[in-house]
Amino acid sequence: MEILPLFFFLIVLIFLLMGFPVAFTLGGISIIFGLILFGFNYFFLLPLRVWGIMSNYVLLAVPLFIFMGVMLERSGIAEELLETMALLFGKLRGGLAISVLIVGALLGASTGIVGATVVTMGVLSLPVMLKRGYSTEASTGIIMASGTLGQIIPPSIILVLLGSVLNVPVGNLFVAAIIPGFLLVFLFLLWIIYLAIFKPKSVPAMPKEQLAEFQKGNKLKTIVSAFLFPFFLITAVLGSIFAGIASPTEAAAVGGLGASILAIFKGKFNIKVLKEVVVKTTSLTSMVFMILVGAAAFGLVFRGMHGDTYLTNLIVNANLEPHHFIAIIMVVIFICGFFIDFIEITFIIVPVIAPLLAHMHIDFLWIGILIAMNLQTSFLTPPFGFTIFYLKGVAPDNIKTSQLYRGVVPYVIIQLIGLMFVLFWPDLALWLPTIIGN
Repeated sequence: MEILPLFFFLIVLIFLLMGFPVAFTLGGISIIFGLILFGFNYFFLLPLRVWGIMSNYVLLAVPLFIFMGVMLERSGIAEELLETMALLFGKLRGGLAISVLIVGALLGASTGIVGATVVTMGVLSLPVMLKRGYSTEASTGIIMASGTLGQIIPPSIILVLLGSVLNVPVGNLFVAAIIPGFLLVFLFLLWIIYLAIFKPKSVPAMPKEQLAEFQKGNKLKTIVSAFLFPFFLITAVLGSIFAGIASPTEAAAVGGLGASILAIFKGKFNIKVLKEVVVKTTSLTSMVFMILVGAAAFGLVFRGMHGDTYLTNLIVNANLEPHHFIAIIMVVIFICGFFIDFIEITFIIVPVIAPLLAHMHIDFLWIGILIAMNLQTSFLTPPFGFTIFYLKGVAPDNIKTSQLYRGVVPYVIIQLIGLMFVLFWPDLALWLPTIIGN
């Protein structure tokens, strides 16, 4: 009976690796095991778990942030921002890559949706970068890396979900993620500078003719127009949270309304666009909540088998120090990120390790940021990194998947370096929440 929870966990993991849908794998296998082990009593308990998820006020932020991101994508703000940034940094070698990085960070702070950011940046910037002489690896690498910044820079859906699983206030996670998020931006920037110095042919400057044409226009008006709208949205969402005016869920509603207002100002808002945004939001939200329901079924069976108690005793009897246990967790999550999605990791692995973390008195706020940074790498790591698939879908046919792999490897290493910084200096995540809390 002691190894039954591990057998159950292994069966679920095998089916996920075989490519079966996450929600139905979690829910289906859990119901079968629950029915065999606990009989029909299992069906009296499961609805209570599902109701707890559906009535969770914090999780209401998920569809609202998704709506905000999809609406922002339709408004054309990302396109205008990217073009302006590219011209501002055009004189610098690697300037176009720097502009992609900054726009990716701004979009991350505005939407938090990786797919929308990577596809938008890929469609707008990849052809331009290749035309200007950028190497395939350099151009695709920075697009994929900057597209993942929305998973650590708030508002982030990962942080919302982790807050729910770890029972940590989402607002605190948002504040704690600011310094680690911009630490990654800084490390990415250092890599671009390295390329500009030691591999200048891979990141050339923009032609003088284009820069001269840009200078002829109303430069100030173009810059103000491009930067005003994103900063308005970021201020509305994050400012309302940090000022204590709104909760993260309420701020998500503010973001959705703000994105709609920006679309109106841009002349892109109509019934057709609204319908597309609502349908896309409903589709993505349904996927997330179906996985949540499946995860609830999984958790109920796993705890019914006393799997959490078994693992706790296993770790305690192994006499592992907390930092050894954290190291093991980080390695396991990183390896899982090669094969399965961040949502699966969040709702399968994190609930299992949470009691062990509590037993060792590890700060949930700090570990939440570490897990979020680790999960961010799952979007980049071959063979199943989602950003690789997103960019491959919009990239020219002559770009090979192997080139995308080579382009993304340096940024995976950089993200791991950033993770090590936060691991060895917890104050990078905990200092700002302490200051704001006081």
